[in-house]
Formats: sequence, C-alpha cells, structure tokens
Amino acid sequence: MSVDVVAEESGELQPAAAPVPVLSAWWVLIGGVIGLLSSITLTVEKIELLRNAAYVPTCNINPILSCGSVMVTKQASVFGFPNPLLGIAGFTVVVVTGVLAVAKVPLPRWYWTGLEVGLAIGAVFVHWLIFQSLYRIGALCPYCMVVWAVTITLLVVVAASILLRPTLNDRGILRFLFGWRWSLVTFWFTAVFLLIMVRFWNYWSTLI
Repeated sequence: MSVDVVAEESGELQPAAAPVPVLSAWWVLIGGVIGLLSSITLTVEKIELLRNAAYVPTCNINPILSCGSVMVTKQASVFGFPNPLLGIAGFTVVVVTGVLAVAKVPLPRWYWTGLEVGLAIGAVFVHWLIFQSLYRIGALCPYCMVVWAVTITLLVVVAASILLRPTLNDRGILRFLFGWRWSLVTFWFTAVFLLIMVRFWNYWSTLI
C-alpha cells in the first residue's frame, strides 16, 4: 500500500503517514473507550439529577469524593451545557482514531497533529477543573478524575510515540523528553495526588 508523501524544505521526501506503534494504537483506542464511557456515565447521572433533585449519583462515595456536589456547580457547565458532552464528542473522535490505528489504516500527520492540539486543549481544561475542584468547589468527582488521567496519558502517547518518534534522531531535547515521558507522567500523577491529600487532609486524617 502506498502512502502520500510531502516535500520538506530540504527537498527530501518523507512519509506523510508514519506507522503507529502497536501499543500506542491500542492505548489510543482503550483510553478513548474509558474516557467515552466515563463521559456517558456522567451525562446520564446529570440527567437523573435534573429529573430528580433528590437523586444520589452512584459516584457519591463520601463528602469529598462526590460527583453530585460537583455536578450542581457552574463549573460543571462552563459553556452552558454539561461538560461531559464535550467529553462524549472528543472521546468519540479518539475511539474512531484508535480503531483506525489498530487496524493499521494510515492517517496523515496533520490529522495526528490536530488530535494532539485537541488533547492539549483538553489538558488545559483538565487542569482548570482540577484547580476548581480542589480550591473552589471543595469536592472531587471520581469519573471526572478518570477523564483527567486518560486525557494526560493520551496527550503523552500521541505526542511522544506518534508525532515525535520519527524526528528523535535529530533533536536531542525531544529525544530526552521521549525517554523520560512516563517518568513525567508519574510525576504528574504524584503531584495531583499530593495536592488532593494536602487539600483535604482534615477529612483524610479522620479516616486513619
């Protein structure tokens, strides 16, 4: 099967659709499915809460881990509709992309770049939501936290394994970041975990 080629400034032709590593393709699919299911679940819970103000969402675990406390805030509908609808739209694109990648259907580099831009915007939104959850709302939504984690890992996988891999031989800093990508992700998870522990320590300490 032939692939499209594009001419770079050097005059050398490069494949426009680089092969996607198998593990990366599968994570795009799996991560997309997890994010989509979480978004759908949140949407269903929101609808039930709108229909019945006394409804207790399934993700209400304790005073801190409480989707219901988050759903009723203005931050849960930033654009005038429930935030999970954005997740349904976005993760549907990710799932379709994952299916094509697993099936080894070549996708042009501009498509992956566009997906990475979308994930980057999603990551910025995620960090805004983390700040709002910790320091404004004072509660955490478990399903939302799943979406946070999936968005960050997808951002790293698409950037490192798909977009940067073909250029690693020529770019030292990118090669360094590629080698340390999962260490950086681990640092991110650890930092968020510590922020949560510190912010709600008064409650966690009562459980000890």
